[in-house]
Amino acid sequence: MIAILLALLGAVSYGVSDFIGGIFGKRASPWAVAATGGIGGAASATVLALINPGNPAAVDLAWGAAAGIGNGTGTAFLYRGLSSGRMGVVAPVSGVLAVILPVVVGVVTGERPGPLVWLGILSAVPAIWLVAREPGAEAPTPSSGSGVRDGVLAGLGFGVLFACLGQIPDGAGFWPLVLNQLVGVVMIALAATALGATWVPRTRPAWGGAFAGALGGLATTAFLLATHHGLLSVSAVLTSLYPAFTVLLAALVLREHIHRAQAWGLVLCGAAVVLVAAG
Repeated sequence: MIAILLALLGAVSYGVSDFIGGIFGKRASPWAVAATGGIGGAASATVLALINPGNPAAVDLAWGAAAGIGNGTGTAFLYRGLSSGRMGVVAPVSGVLAVILPVVVGVVTGERPGPLVWLGILSAVPAIWLVAREPGAEAPTPSSGSGVRDGVLAGLGFGVLFACLGQIPDGAGFWPLVLNQLVGVVMIALAATALGATWVPRTRPAWGGAFAGALGGLATTAFLLATHHGLLSVSAVLTSLYPAFTVLLAALVLREHIHRAQAWGLVLCGAAVVLVAAG
């Protein structure tokens, strides 16, 4: 039960982080917001590392760096989809793949979820798709190839983030998370530079991403702790339900309408949580 609560805390924190980051991303370069988000995440992780440095081995730091590559890559392609107006394709594709990869890694490494948990996992996949998809967006087709590619690469990046963090053992402390955030910032800067986009924060709204990043750092910490108390596959699935909280916040704060497909997605999210908890 502790693992489930921690994974859900991660989902809530990621959801709030994305909501705040999305607001600031409309007022400044989304790449700059992503970069300051990484800085904010690194700052929060550093505070935790100073409190609990642990005893990380070289391999633990390596997993943290690998997770950072996935984190930065996922963010880079997600933002490229945002800047090109293809979020209706990129968001659901990336969300689903971010779930599938750590589940596969968990099963391959010996995890055996029970029948009810598997039902929860199977419910979570269409739930994430429905909630993350923009209302009215067309289904992916060969003509939306670039959006699909961005979604696949973003999803693989976030899947690598979850899968690699799941390999960091209890007792390694939080320095691997600091490395994860810093490597992620470097990856975002490299991707933005390659695409000719501005990533250096020069305006006050751009630095608002640091607050979103601090919440994202909390989410990553909660996910890491969840993997210490439960299965990687289960923790990744529950944490990946974060789009539901972003949609709910948009409805409550910005008064955005929840469309029928999103409502069904929210229902499936709730069912997934209940099934996993019951299992």
